[in-house]
Amino acid sequence: MANGGGGGGGGDGGGSSLRMSSNIHANHLSLDASSSSSSSSSSSSSSSSSPSVHEPKMDALIIPVTMEVPCDSRGQRMWWAFLASSMVTFFGGLFIILLWRTLKYLWTVCCHCGGKTKETQKINNGSSQADGTLKPVDEKEEAVAAEVGWMTSVKDWAGVMISAQTLTGRVLVVLVFALSIGALVIYFIDSSNPIESCQNFYKDFTLQIDMAFNVFFLLYFGLRFIAANDKLWFWLEVNSVVDFFTVPPVFVSVYLNRSWLGLRFLRALRLIQFSEILQFLNILKTSNSIKLVNLLSIFISTWLTAAGFIHLVENSGDPWENFQNNQALTYWECVYLLMVTMSTVGYGDVYAKTTLGRLFMVFFILGGLAMFASYVPEIIELIGNRKKYGGSYSAVSGRKHIVVCGHITLESVSNFLKDFLHKDRDDVNVEIVFLHNISPNLELEALFKRHFTQVEFYQGSVLNPHDLARVKIESADACLILANKYCADPDAEDASNIMRVISIKNYHPKIRIITQMLQYHNKAHLLNIPSWNWKEGDDAICLAELKLGFIAQSCLAQGLSTMLANLFSMRSFIKIEEDTWQKYYLEGVSNEMYTEYLSSAFVGLSFPTVCELCFVKLKLLMIAIEYKSANRESRILINPGNHLKIQEGTLGFFIASDAKEVKRAFFYCKACHDDITDPKRIKKCGCKRPKMSIYKRMRRACCFDCGRSERDCSCMSGRVRGNVDTLGRAFPLSSVSVNDCSTSFCAFEDEQPSTLSPKKKQRNGGMRNSPNSSPKLMRHDPLLIPGNDQIDNMDSNVKKYDSTGMFHWCAPKEIEKVILTRSEAAMTVLSGHVVVCIFGDVSSALIGLRNLVMPLRASNFHYHELKHIVFVGSIEYLKREWETLHNFPKVSILPGTPLSRADLRAVNINLCDMCVILSANQNNIDDTSLQDKECILASLNIKSMQFDDSIGVLQANSQGFTPPGMDRSSPDNSPVHGMLHQPSITTGVNIPIITELVNDTNVQFLDQDDDDDPDTELYLTQPFACGTAFAVSVLDSLMSATYFNDNILTLIRTLVTGGATPELEALIAEENALRGGYSTPQTLANRDRCRVAQLALLDGPFADLGDGGCYGDLFCKALKTYNMLCFGIYRLRDAHLSTPSQCTKRYVITNPPYEFELVPTDLIFCLMQFDHNAGQSRASLSHSSHSSQSSSKKSSSIHSIPSTANRPNRPKSRESRDKQNRKEMVYR
Repeated sequence: MANGGGGGGGGDGGGSSLRMSSNIHANHLSLDASSSSSSSSSSSSSSSSSPSVHEPKMDALIIPVTMEVPCDSRGQRMWWAFLASSMVTFFGGLFIILLWRTLKYLWTVCCHCGGKTKETQKINNGSSQADGTLKPVDEKEEAVAAEVGWMTSVKDWAGVMISAQTLTGRVLVVLVFALSIGALVIYFIDSSNPIESCQNFYKDFTLQIDMAFNVFFLLYFGLRFIAANDKLWFWLEVNSVVDFFTVPPVFVSVYLNRSWLGLRFLRALRLIQFSEILQFLNILKTSNSIKLVNLLSIFISTWLTAAGFIHLVENSGDPWENFQNNQALTYWECVYLLMVTMSTVGYGDVYAKTTLGRLFMVFFILGGLAMFASYVPEIIELIGNRKKYGGSYSAVSGRKHIVVCGHITLESVSNFLKDFLHKDRDDVNVEIVFLHNISPNLELEALFKRHFTQVEFYQGSVLNPHDLARVKIESADACLILANKYCADPDAEDASNIMRVISIKNYHPKIRIITQMLQYHNKAHLLNIPSWNWKEGDDAICLAELKLGFIAQSCLAQGLSTMLANLFSMRSFIKIEEDTWQKYYLEGVSNEMYTEYLSSAFVGLSFPTVCELCFVKLKLLMIAIEYKSANRESRILINPGNHLKIQEGTLGFFIASDAKEVKRAFFYCKACHDDITDPKRIKKCGCKRPKMSIYKRMRRACCFDCGRSERDCSCMSGRVRGNVDTLGRAFPLSSVSVNDCSTSFCAFEDEQPSTLSPKKKQRNGGMRNSPNSSPKLMRHDPLLIPGNDQIDNMDSNVKKYDSTGMFHWCAPKEIEKVILTRSEAAMTVLSGHVVVCIFGDVSSALIGLRNLVMPLRASNFHYHELKHIVFVGSIEYLKREWETLHNFPKVSILPGTPLSRADLRAVNINLCDMCVILSANQNNIDDTSLQDKECILASLNIKSMQFDDSIGVLQANSQGFTPPGMDRSSPDNSPVHGMLHQPSITTGVNIPIITELVNDTNVQFLDQDDDDDPDTELYLTQPFACGTAFAVSVLDSLMSATYFNDNILTLIRTLVTGGATPELEALIAEENALRGGYSTPQTLANRDRCRVAQLALLDGPFADLGDGGCYGDLFCKALKTYNMLCFGIYRLRDAHLSTPSQCTKRYVITNPPYEFELVPTDLIFCLMQFDHNAGQSRASLSHSSHSSQSSSKKSSSIHSIPSTANRPNRPKSRESRDKQNRKEMVYR
C-alpha cells in the first residue's frame, strides 16, 4: 500500500510509494526519515520526504490508502464523520419528536377553548338548524374518522408484524435476531483489521453483507417506529440506540469508501433478547431455564460490549493526545482484560493505557464487579440445580421397555427388580424405565447402577405430559404403578394412583396399565376412566383384597396363603443336604406358576387324563386351562373334571420350577416320546405338523382378540411370544362353540367311571375366568344348567344367594342383632368357627373386612359347611365396617379387645378352626419396629393361654372333609382330619393362628422357639413357612407376574376371592353392598366350581397311602376316583424325626415329586369338585337354618356339652359326631 506524505511534504511525496504491512493499524502510521529513506524506490523521492516527517503535526496520523480506492489523498482520519452521522440521527430525531409533541400540545391547548365555544353554539343552534346545513360537517367528521382508521390499521399491522403473534411475525423476529448475531460475527472478523481503513465497497465482501444486514435493520426499525405507541420512549430504547450507532455509519462508509469499526460492537446487546427468541420457538418452557438464559445473555452481552469499547479506545488513543498514546490490542485480548477486571483478579499483563480506557475501567469495575458477584453464583446455582436425570429415553430397536412410577423407594424398587429380573425368567428382554419426581438417594442410585444395562431412571412426574413424552410412554409395552403399602392414609394413596392412571390414559389411551391399589372400594373409580379396559390388559392389583383373600383361604386350608404366595414369586432353588424340614420346604419354594400351550397329542383327552400324564410322564402339575370359544370369549377352568376334552390351542396353567420344564407340554409327541422315561429328553421332534404354523395359530387365538400386532399383543405373555418366534410347531385352532355340546366343550365318553348322573356329567366343573366371561354367556350355556336335584331344591320365595349366585346372602341385619355380650358368647359353645381379632378405632383406616368374609361365604360351600365368623374388637370400628358385612350370614361381633383373655375364652378360641389377627393401626406409627406391636402382643397372648381338656370333645373337625361321591355312613371311607386323634388343645401354642404383619423383620418375634436370623428373608422364616404369618410385601411379586402373564392374576384372584367377577365389582361400586337374588338355574350353576380343601391321610380311603405310600400314587388315585387335584402337602414340622415330637407346627410342601414318601399325619392340599350330594344329606338342616333366622334371637350354633361319662367314648367319625350334635341352632 502507498502512503501519502503529511504536512508540507504532501505534494512532493505524492508520487512516492511506501510499502507497509497490511496488519499495521492506521493510528500506528508515523513517518520518520529513516523509514522513508530505507523504503524509497529512488533517491529523489527519498531526499524530498526527509524534512517533512519531523514536523510534529496531527497530520502525521494517517490511514492506509490504495490507488484502487479513491480515498482522501492526505490520509486524514474521518472517524468524526461516522460518529456524527449517528449523533445527528439520534439527536435530530429526538428533536423532531420533542418538537412534534410541543406543537401538538400547543395545538391541543389552543383548540380546547375554540372547541368548547363551537360545542356551545352547536348545542344552542342545533334545534333551529336544518338537516341540510349539517351535512358538510358530518362529511368532514367521516373523513377524519376514515383517516384515523387507516392510520390505526397500519399501526396495528406493524404491531402484529413485530409482536411474534403470527407465524410471519415470529419468523421476522427470529430473522432480525439471527442477522444481528451475523453482524456481530462480521464485527469480530473486522476487528483484526485497522480501526479505520479505506475499502472499496464493490470489492469488499464483508462490507456488502454488512450493508445488506443494515438495510434490513433499517426496515425493521421503521416497522417498530410505526407500531410504537410512545415514540419518545421508543427512540430511547436500547435496541433503537444500537441501530442509531450501527446503521448510519454503514451508509457513510459506502459514501466515503472508508471503514470504521467504531461502535459496531453494540450489536452484542441484541443477545439480551436471546431468551425471548427461545421462548418464541417453544424451546424454553420452565422458569429455571428462562432465568438461566436471561442471566447468561445479560452477562455475556455486557461483557462483549465493554470489551468492544476498550478495543476501540485503546487502539485509537485519546483525541486530546493526538491519538499518540494508543496500544495494539486485539478484541479477544480486551475480552480477557474485562474478565480479569470483573473477577477482581487483575494479573497486570494486559491493562488500559489511554485515559478514556482507564476512566471507563473505573466505572466498569463498579458495575462489572457487582454483576459478576451476583450473576455468576446464581448461574452456577441454576446449573447445579438442573435435574441430573432430566434427559429423555432413547428406545432401542428390537427391545421393549416398560415405565414404572408411583412409590419409588429402595425397598419397592429392589423387591420389584429382584422378581422381574429373576434368572428363572429366561426371556426378559425388557428395559425398565423408572419415572419419579424426586431424585434417588445414594443407595437407590447405586441399585440403578448395578442394573444399568436394563434399568434407567428419569426425574419427572406422570402427571406432566412433557415427562410422559420424555419416557416414550406411547411406545412403552406397559406402565406399572407402585403403591405405598405403609402410608398412613390408604385412600389418599389410591387417589394419587388413580390420578396417575387418568394422566397416563389421557396422554395415551392404548397403553396397558398395571396398578397397585390399597383399598378394595377404590377399584370402582378406575371403572370411571373411559379408556380403562381389562380386555386390553389393564389390571388393578388390590392389595387389601388379595391379602385378606389369602388369609381367608388359610381359614379353609391352613398354609394355603404361603403356598400361593410362593407360587407367583420367583425364588431360586436352595439345596440343603441335611434331612430337615427346610429341605423339603425349599424344594417346593422353587416352584412357580407358568402357562404353556398344550401339544396336539393331548387333543381329545379329558382334563384328568392329561393332568395325570403331565404329572407322571412330564413331571409337570397342570391345575387349570384357558378355554376360548368361537366368539373369542375365554374362561379359565380350574380342575374342570373329566367331562372336558382338550381342544387344539388350549393354554394350560402349570406349576414347575422354571419355564424350560413347562415347554415339555408343548413339545410332547406321543409317537416320539411315549416310551421316554426321562422327562429331560422330551424336546422338539421332527414329526410333521399341520400346515398352519404356530405363529398363525397364535395370531388367531390371541392377537385377533386385542387387535394389536403379534409382537404387541397383550393376550400372550412374553414367554409365549418367545415360543412363537422360536418354534415352528403348528396345530390349527378348531372352531368351538359353547352352545354346541356335541362338537366341542362336552364329550360324554368318560374314560373313568363316575358316580354322577349323565346330567351332572354335563355340568361345567370349572371356574369362570373373571375378566373374560359374562352372565349372558352363562345363561345360554347348556353345560351350566343344573340337574333336577338342584332345580327341585330351588325356593323362589327365599333369597339365599346374591344376584350373581357366587356368594351366600341374607337380608341386611342391624349390628345390634349380631352383637354378643361376653356372657352370651360364653354360654354359646362355639366350635369350628373363625375368630377374627382386629385392632382399630374410630379414626383408623378401614381395611375392608368384606374381602375377608366373601371367600368364606362362597356359594360353592353348602350352608351347613359355612364356618361361623366372630369378630373381636372395637365396636366403634366394626360399626364403620358393618355396612359391607350386613348381608352375610353367620357373623357375630363380641365388643372387646383381642388382648383380653376373658374375651378370647368367651369365644372359645381353643375350639376355633382359625384365629386371624389383623390391625388397622399399623401405618400410624413412624417406628417400623413398632408397627406390628398389637398383632405380635395378641399372638403371644393367645399362645401363652392354657385351656381345660373337658370340652375337647367339641374340637372342630372341618379341616378334613369327605370327598364327593363317598358313602358317609362307612367309617372306612371317612378321611377324618389327623388332628381328631390327637389330644385336644390345652395350650394356646396349638391354636391355629395367622397373623398379619406390616414389617417383615417383625416375624422374628412371633415364634420364640425358632432360630430365625433377624436378617432372614420372610419366605425363609418358620412362621411364614408354617402359614402362621402373612405380610403384604409378598404381593409385590404380582406386579411382574401380571406383566408377563395377566392370566396368572386372574387365576390367583379366582382362587382367593371365592369367585369375584368384574360384574360383581361393578355392582358393588353402584350399591356398596351385595344384592340378593332369587335362585335360578343360571345362578345355581355358578355354585358348580372348585374350591381348595385339605385331605387327611390318617383315616379314610387314602389311609393305606398315608403310611409310607408315594405322593404320586395318591395324586393318581384322588384324580381318578374323585376328580380331586392334589398340589401340595401340609406336614408336621418334626415328621422327619425318628423320635416322637409334641410339636404340632406344620409347614408347606409345594408340588412334591411322584416318589415323595407320605406320613400318616400329612394333610394334602387339593382342588375338590363341588359336592351336590352334600347338600342333600343336610337339606332339612339347611331349611331349618334359614327358617330359624327370623325366630331365633341370637344366631349361634349351640352344642350341648356332653356329660363326663360320655367323653371317653367320643365318636371318631364325622357321621357319628353329626348324630351326637343334632341339637344345634344356626347363627344368623
